[in-house]
Amino acid sequence: MATSLFLIFGTSFVVGLSGAMMPGPLLAVNISEAARRGFRAGPLLILGHAIVELLLVVALVWGLSEVLGQSLVSGIIGVVGGLFLLGMAYALLRQARRVVAPLEVSPQSARQGRRLIATGAVLSVANPYWLIWWATVGTTYVLWSLAAGAIGVVVFYLGHILSDLGWYSMVSLVVARGKRLMSLRVYRGLLLACGVALIGMGVYFVVSGAMFLAED
Repeated sequence: MATSLFLIFGTSFVVGLSGAMMPGPLLAVNISEAARRGFRAGPLLILGHAIVELLLVVALVWGLSEVLGQSLVSGIIGVVGGLFLLGMAYALLRQARRVVAPLEVSPQSARQGRRLIATGAVLSVANPYWLIWWATVGTTYVLWSLAAGAIGVVVFYLGHILSDLGWYSMVSLVVARGKRLMSLRVYRGLLLACGVALIGMGVYFVVSGAMFLAED
């Protein structure tokens, strides 16, 4: 059981970090607000993000608990989630090759928000990529975590949220201090590592889903 929980935590952290590192509206606002309000911008934005995701995970558990034993449903979700992970891996590897400045954002992409927590929640829900991620990869992970019981889902959620918190806090620190604490080489290396990890997990989910479908 301990090994299984460690695997859930580790992989959810890596997958979460991969998504957090991709440029998007939440990252743009994090950079903008950190420049104005300092380090606290990142953690507060992620708090709003975490609240929304906690509610979503609870909703998924309630809805999925009844269909967990259905091989057809688990198989379809596994295959779709795995393919989406492979798509994320491709995007990350392409980003790693093309990236010029890890924390560069155009002024037009940074939205303003009076309340950072509310902004984090709203930007999460309004992001189509976030919705697609949870409809595919997130659902797959909840299904997998449920096999270890409620503790498995808790461990998955903690691993996922801690990756977001760690990355956005680091970005806030870099922006607030006005120093280049992360070199382009390190940033590109992180993107490459996450991309390779996603390929492995994507293949695993596709194969696992195909096996579920074969049982149906």
